[in-house]
Amino acid sequence: MAQGKTTPAALSLEEIRARIDAIDAQLLPLIDERTALAHAVAAAKAAAGDAGRFGLRPAREAALLRRLLAMPRQGATPTLIVRIWRELIGASLAIQGPYHVTVWGGRDAARAVELARARFGASARLAQAPRPEDALAQARTPGGVAVCALDPQSAWWGRLLAEPSLKVFAALPCLAAWGPMMALAVADIEVEPTGADQTFWVTDAPQAAHAICESLSRDEVAAELLAEAGGLKLFALAGFYQAHDPRLARAPGKLSGVIGAASLPLDV
Repeated sequence: MAQGKTTPAALSLEEIRARIDAIDAQLLPLIDERTALAHAVAAAKAAAGDAGRFGLRPAREAALLRRLLAMPRQGATPTLIVRIWRELIGASLAIQGPYHVTVWGGRDAARAVELARARFGASARLAQAPRPEDALAQARTPGGVAVCALDPQSAWWGRLLAEPSLKVFAALPCLAAWGPMMALAVADIEVEPTGADQTFWVTDAPQAAHAICESLSRDEVAAELLAEAGGLKLFALAGFYQAHDPRLARAPGKLSGVIGAASLPLDV
């Protein structure tokens, strides 16, 4: 009879430590190779004339992370997997070109910075802004990302109605286990569906939020109020909606529109 593979529980402490050292030695060359491929991507983009194009691809990242989280595993938690690959992705983006994150955290700046680092990694240059307008200004620059808190004192998200090139592409945190949504990430990129999304929609409709949700539901649009300030309301719609969706055109409000979309938390 063939002998079965020795389980970690059957190993001595010294053997376990030796196995960890061996795994670390195997991991480093793979991480190094993956990082080197980012240089190859940058060279290929330059050869194609896309050297200045921001490499951020949220939908591709979400698909990768969902595949990894769906794979069989013994001990790696979603938090560990997401943190490791977010660092790898962030390092790759930093190699390919300009990549910087500016955070306006509202009343909880420390939490916003923490979530921004968890989402975009340590390789991106990170700065804090005194106003959301300052963070959004940085998102207009090459490789720029703005992370702005959902703070009742500011309707910064309403500004995106007049600036369609800037789009919300991520909700922070990206794992439900890390707590409720508290900030949105914005950049000058195209937003694509991931298969499990929420769309961010703004309206100036004077009706109460529950009345707006009820009106949308008649068109089979599920909505949840996220923020309200300055006479505007921000809703999260279940699913991915295009800016000119006729169902949203029939929704309450004279001034309204889609300002972006993001993947749902990766652990739901």
